[in-house]
Amino acid sequence: MTRYVIGRIGQALLVLWAAFTLSFILLQAMPGDAVLIKFLNPEFGLSADQVAEIRAAYAVDSSVVVQYGHTLVNFLQGDFGYSLQAGVPVSAQLATNLPPTLKLAGLGFLAATLLAVFIAFLSSMAPFAWLRNAIQSLPSLFISVPVFWLAIMLIQIFSFRFRLVSVINPGPWESLVLPVATLAVPIAAPLAQILIRNIDEIRTRPFVAVARAKGASETRLLWRHVARNAILPTLTIAGVLFGELIAGAVVTETVFGLNGIGGLTEKAVGNQDLSVLQAVVVISAAAFVTINLAVDLAYPLLDPRLRTGQGAAA
Repeated sequence: MTRYVIGRIGQALLVLWAAFTLSFILLQAMPGDAVLIKFLNPEFGLSADQVAEIRAAYAVDSSVVVQYGHTLVNFLQGDFGYSLQAGVPVSAQLATNLPPTLKLAGLGFLAATLLAVFIAFLSSMAPFAWLRNAIQSLPSLFISVPVFWLAIMLIQIFSFRFRLVSVINPGPWESLVLPVATLAVPIAAPLAQILIRNIDEIRTRPFVAVARAKGASETRLLWRHVARNAILPTLTIAGVLFGELIAGAVVTETVFGLNGIGGLTEKAVGNQDLSVLQAVVVISAAAFVTINLAVDLAYPLLDPRLRTGQGAAA
């Protein structure tokens, strides 16, 4: 078990390093020089020597290899550098914009999980084949809907048409209703598909047949015997989907005008603020890796068969 944990942690660190390196290379390949674009503006009235000093302060006049090493060491120390446009530490911007995104992503993931479980178990308990097929087609519909289109439709229907949710000066929780729904729908789709498939497969297992022969009702079979075994394999895909949830949160925040990582990223892209973009990529990758690492480490604890297999291998 110790070797398993060390191996998973090593893989997580390798993924983080790869995400940092790849994002650094891609950002360095962007055309133009953000420092020159900003500070050569006649409104600043800076001389060539002053601009050169600014470039040296931001370390953009060094070679790419030196910049890579300097940035990597700073990131390992928790220093994400300074925002070129805002002129403040990137860590300060993240401290302001990250909590709203985490709240939105967490609520969105919770809502997606509840929606997926509801669809899967409603499908399993449907008394008619046509109703079961109709319910099982919902995930395919959900997954095909673009996030930005869904957000706009929810605003049109629930805010402008029925006036159920205000988008003008809403309360702190009211402002999250439509964004959370926008995130939950596409994430719930693959979770529901996997749950439905797992439930159908586990229902054919011998232990379910034995429980049925002993007189257990279909509802008891579903909740007592099938549910636990069907949910376990879903944990893996849930961790992977968290990365998609972060990407969806960026789009959702932009559509709903929320202050979060999405808005920060949008401004950084427009201004070529490389320090902010690098930090956002690494933070997103860290969140993705942490969730998947937690799932990998929790899986053997939830499934004794994996613990047994690892003990035998050791």
